[in-house]
Amino acid sequence: MRNNGSESRLKQALALVALLLLAGFAVAGPTGVLAWSENVSALESRKADIARLTEKRDALRNRVMLLDPEAADPDLASELVREQLGVMREDEVVITLDDE
Repeated sequence: MRNNGSESRLKQALALVALLLLAGFAVAGPTGVLAWSENVSALESRKADIARLTEKRDALRNRVMLLDPEAADPDLASELVREQLGVMREDEVVITLDDE
């Protein structure tokens, strides 16, 4: 009889320890209550990154469409040639701005 009572108490103690561990992880674990605000701020940061990258992707997609070899935008092609090769017409003047 005594052996049966001590086994029961051991099972209860193990169940209590398991319950306390689960409660500890629910509060202080990586996905627990204490990490909730950190996860929310990380989510907001990621959403801002996604919005910024989406805007950049759309701008690049537009630029690629303008550089289509079949129908390139003449203004963009002229801008790229002038920027990369330093080509100017005789009647143009270059104004440089000092970086501060």
